Parts: sequence; structure tokens; C-alpha cells
Amino acid sequence: MERFANPGRFIRVTQWLLPLLTIAGIVTLAIGLVWALVFAPADWQQGETVRIMYIHVPMAILASTGYFLLAVCGASSLVWRHPIANIAAREIGPIGATVTALCLITGSLWGKPMWGTWWVWDARLTSVLLLFFLYIGHIALIRGFDDAQRGYRAAAILALAGVVDLPIIKFSVNWWNTLHQPDSITLTHAPAMSLSMLMPLAICMIGFFLGFAALVTGQVRAALLEIKWRRARFSDRYALSDEEANAPATTAHAVMSEE
Repeated sequence: MERFANPGRFIRVTQWLLPLLTIAGIVTLAIGLVWALVFAPADWQQGETVRIMYIHVPMAILASTGYFLLAVCGASSLVWRHPIANIAAREIGPIGATVTALCLITGSLWGKPMWGTWWVWDARLTSVLLLFFLYIGHIALIRGFDDAQRGYRAAAILALAGVVDLPIIKFSVNWWNTLHQPDSITLTHAPAMSLSMLMPLAICMIGFFLGFAALVTGQVRAALLEIKWRRARFSDRYALSDEEANAPATTAHAVMSEE
């Protein structure tokens, strides 16, 4: 774990990894969206409105994936004192909340022509709305304490407690009678859509995941570089507090030590 926890090594590796993620994400997403929005066929029942799926489905999967990463960061912080975990959690939160909001918005846009209403208190919709509030709570907690360490611990505990919502989101359509359609792609059954729609959806998913990875990597890298700059800029004048460095003292020390 220490090998991957070193901020100096993270900065060096992401110097070449970040451009690759960014370019790959842009190219893949451009191909996927053009294919999905222009060349993919319309659904025989839903018509052209099915094209919302190519954004809504990746956003839904990314929303749960992002929160799972928050839980992993929380466990890494509480158990192993991983020096990058708190910074990563701090940066994942706003991106994950944005993704979840896009999931809810596109779901409402899709639901209006299909269900005749923008919103219903459906089991899946409600559990995804709860996920959005969990993201907001995490963002508030991790930034809401004068003592940064207390904020990191509180946010980590919330992330671990809130992870119980993820299986509820996943299996809500199987556990309850809901308006939301069952999953079209599962590990145990053949996809419930044609290959002409499945392929552009898969490419869009890959593109959005690469974009998510690039955003998180870039934010974490920028935060670590800011800490390093502050330590170098002000070390001769005074010692920065944890709050001023926006990171635990162990993290700032590791950034300066590099190895």
C-alpha cells in the first residue's frame, strides 16, 4: 500500500497518465455519442426518446461507482491512514454529486414521455435521490470542520455507512414493484437490447468512465501540487496548519519528501 500511497510518485505517474486518459476519454466519448445520437436506431416503442439512455445509463452507473470509491477512500483513511485517500475523497465528492444530478435530470427527461410525469417516488428513483443527498452530506462534512482531520473522519464514516444504498439502487427493481424498467444488461442473462443499440451504449460508457477518471485524477493531482507549492512557498515563514494545506500533515510531509 505504501508504494501506491506516495504522493510524489502519484504526481510523477499522472504527469503522463492524465493526458492519455483525457485524450482517450474525449475521442471515445465523441465516437460513442455521434454513433448513439445520429446512427443508432430509434426504439420501436420509445422512439427517439430512447437516445437519452446513452447519457442516463452511464451517469447512473458512474453515480454508484463514484460513491463506492468514496467508501474505499474512507476505509483506506480510517484503517491504513492512506495519505492520498482524504484528498481523493474530497475531490471525488463534487464530481460524483454532479454525475448523480445528471442521472436524475436525464431520468426525469426520459420519464416524462414514458410515464407522463417528471418524477415518481419509485424505489430506484428515490434511492438514487438518497445517493445524491449522501454526496452532498459528504461534501459538507469533509469541508465543514476547522479541524481538517475531524472532517475527514466524519466524511469517511458517512461514506462507509451510506454504501448500503448501493445494493438498494441495484436490486430495487427486483425487490419491489416499480415503474422503472428492469436492467437491460445483466451478468446472468443475454442483453435485452439489440447489438445496434448495445454497441454505442458500451462505447459511451467507456468514454464517460475515462472522462470521470481523468477529472478525478486531474483534481487530485492539482490538490497535491497545491499542497507542495504552499509548503515550499511558505515553509521559511511559518508552518502551515492542516486546514491551510487542505490535507493531513502526513500527506503534506509525504509530498515534500517525494519518496
